[in-house]
Amino acid sequence: MIKFIKNFRKDEDGAVTVDWVVLTAAVVGLGVAAYAAIEGETTQLSADIAATIESENVAAVAPAAGVSGGD
Repeated sequence: MIKFIKNFRKDEDGAVTVDWVVLTAAVVGLGVAAYAAIEGETTQLSADIAATIESENVAAVAPAAGVSGGD
């Protein structure tokens, strides 16, 4: 039993797995933090773009004459 405990303490196979789990958790955490940081601003930007597009007068942008139907 003592030999088993000594071998168990020396065995480092699981240490690499723990390192990868911690590293993966850190990367996921950074991704969530980045998403949280830009999510509000992108929502506001898309609302601003939608408002600008809706407020544009198409007749003022298109030429008065010579507009064809896409032939």
